[in-house]
Amino acid sequence: MTKPDNVIKLLLIEDSADEAEQIISMLRNGGIAVRPSRAANEAELDDLLERQTPDLILANLGSRDLPLRQAAEAMNRTGKDIALIAYGAKPDDAAVVEAFRDGARALALQGRADHLQMIVRREFESLTTRRSVRRLENALRESERRCSDLLDSSRDPIAYVHEGMHVRANRAYLETFGYEDFEDIESMSILDMVAPDDAEDFKSLLKRLSKGERPPQKLNLKAQRGDGTIFDAVMEFAEAIYEGEPCQQIVFRQQATDPGIAEELDALRSKDLITELFNRQYLTTELDRAAAAAASGKTEQALILLELDNYKTVLDGIGLGNTDLLLGDMANLLRRHLLESDIPGRLGEHTFGILVHDRSAEVVGQLAETLRKAFEERIFEVGKNSINLTISVAATLIGEKTANGNAALDQASVTLRAIQAEGGNMARVFDPAAKDKADAEKNRHWLKLIKDSLDNDGYVLYFQPIISLQGAEGEYYEILLRMKGPKGEILPGFFMPIAEQHGLMPQLDRWVIANAIRALAEREQGGRKTTFFIKLAPQSLEDQGLLPWVALQLKNARQRGDALVFEMPESKVVTNLKPARAFVRGLEQLHCGFALEQFGSGLNSFQLLKHIPAHYLKVDRSYMAELPKSKENQERIKAMCEQAHNAGKLTIAEFVEDAASMSILFSCGINFVQGNFLQEPEQVMTYDFGGT
Repeated sequence: MTKPDNVIKLLLIEDSADEAEQIISMLRNGGIAVRPSRAANEAELDDLLERQTPDLILANLGSRDLPLRQAAEAMNRTGKDIALIAYGAKPDDAAVVEAFRDGARALALQGRADHLQMIVRREFESLTTRRSVRRLENALRESERRCSDLLDSSRDPIAYVHEGMHVRANRAYLETFGYEDFEDIESMSILDMVAPDDAEDFKSLLKRLSKGERPPQKLNLKAQRGDGTIFDAVMEFAEAIYEGEPCQQIVFRQQATDPGIAEELDALRSKDLITELFNRQYLTTELDRAAAAAASGKTEQALILLELDNYKTVLDGIGLGNTDLLLGDMANLLRRHLLESDIPGRLGEHTFGILVHDRSAEVVGQLAETLRKAFEERIFEVGKNSINLTISVAATLIGEKTANGNAALDQASVTLRAIQAEGGNMARVFDPAAKDKADAEKNRHWLKLIKDSLDNDGYVLYFQPIISLQGAEGEYYEILLRMKGPKGEILPGFFMPIAEQHGLMPQLDRWVIANAIRALAEREQGGRKTTFFIKLAPQSLEDQGLLPWVALQLKNARQRGDALVFEMPESKVVTNLKPARAFVRGLEQLHCGFALEQFGSGLNSFQLLKHIPAHYLKVDRSYMAELPKSKENQERIKAMCEQAHNAGKLTIAEFVEDAASMSILFSCGINFVQGNFLQEPEQVMTYDFGGT
């Protein structure tokens, strides 16, 4: 489902509605989700800005009724952060300078879809970043306030020290050392809190810290109060920021009577009890430190993630009660292949992480493969079961561009999910610096797989029911394509973009159509009336032999044409209007149906029906985002259904994810629903939904 945050609220300033639709289609065809509106004059612009704040404003330099400067002034009056982008067909130097003087943040070439897409993506990313920074600044101020309150209420003596001088201390700290107010110790050296016997060693420590060395986590020494009395203490260090300056947070604790108990408590706080590895909190803290060190120039650091493949299947085999035993054995095997300086931890239910230092990318890759192989070769004895496991291992190098520990964790997670989607039992290192080279190699790999699968029948069809809410006769399914992989089917998101890039979509479409007709023939032999919805790529519209070939396939299989409904996104149809219109006319001769996907995404989607007589309208998925909470989306869907039914069209809602949405869609008048909540795509056709 499309996330609301990923949908760009776009306001177009354009005299021509047709030109505006072309701009929207250019963006959608580039994979950019937009919720558009259009203003042709200042009154419409003010009204739109008052009703809803857009993310981006795209303004045509040639607009007669609403010049760019006037649009910028109206935008500035709102006081909101909105990115203003100007565009034009062939702007000259003077027009470019004038556009930026009038307030445009960027200028896009109207005739270059790729340039327009790049500009919109960049400006939306910049806008998102600015918003994130403001949210983070607010969150930081709130966190600082809370931390200050917690610091003051803490019973532990805590102080912040910058270049050896006190810059902040809490009440417990002042009481411990016998002072009334912070002014008494402000700018006083921390050395004054250390007894003379330990002063020289502590002074040496301060010098090392000033050179950038990391402080010890703990230091045992004798502390000195303001009245000269001395007591045994443990000083704990942590790197911190106070009022924008790097400093040391120092906590003084009375020495425990039994040092062994103190050490045991510290271990418990940082360890996972099941695996005895470090816990998530400790590992993520160390990960943040590694990212900070990388920002300061440290190299050869990496995070390695590993997960058990087919975890649910393994769990079913050994039983829930033996899970902890298995995780403990996995942790023991993991430790045998690590150095003492490595930091292994448990990040999730069956996810392990390892932070490694001073290892090159090649060595990290070798370690990842060693771990993978060690698990593959090991037979685990769990209860009465002897099982063989495989793992997926993903590593990411922590470099200067790694903003924080979460960024490194996200990079490794994405790599891990990609490995698992390809069947698992692999090890891979993500190197941000080598991404372009890796992408090129990956494209070559996928291109070979696509061609080999076409030559060797290496694809498989999946079927997802489309369920009637109005009691329509027969069964309806959407046809979805998967590639056969060594350890299961591969989703189209991995290979479709490569196929489209290299012009292979018409061949894939023909494979799908031929096998769908074959499956239809087998289905109807059992007396079950069935309708298939088949996705079609825009490239196939240029295939002049496709329609005669479809007719021949239907004739040879002795199947009716109205059992097939071909579908294509609204934005793709708009930018391929002439061939799409010819194709739909040909489908009518074969009695096949046609559906517009992502319907309602344009400025006036129903205008398209004058050119493309579609039979089904599949409501754009963005309207399904949190439908039960969005009155606006509910009203929009209801209005679309009424207009569609008046025009004799049937409506379909995709990506239905909850029961509440089902009830709302029924009341809106939707004819059909589809989604994983109802049934996930499967290789077999099952259509048993009672009276749904």
